[in-house]
Amino acid sequence: MIDSDATVSWDTDDDDDVAELTEDVLVFCPYCGEGVEMLVDHGGGAVQDYVEDCTVCCQPWAVRLTFDSDGHPTVSATTLDDE
Repeated sequence: MIDSDATVSWDTDDDDDVAELTEDVLVFCPYCGEGVEMLVDHGGGAVQDYVEDCTVCCQPWAVRLTFDSDGHPTVSATTLDDE
């Protein structure tokens, strides 16, 4: 299990007065070890499990994204064999 480092930024559209939360997390591929930035979807629920391919080596990861009570994400990426 590999935890991520997260950075948060707010983008405000002055015309609509709507703030949009975007958050990138750094995840390290369990196959090639390269760091890959992923965009976190806060609207997908407190616990999210899905498969995503590494953008460097194209191997599939089992991704688990969880949010704590303050909304901070923790991301793990494992090989599909580790499930």
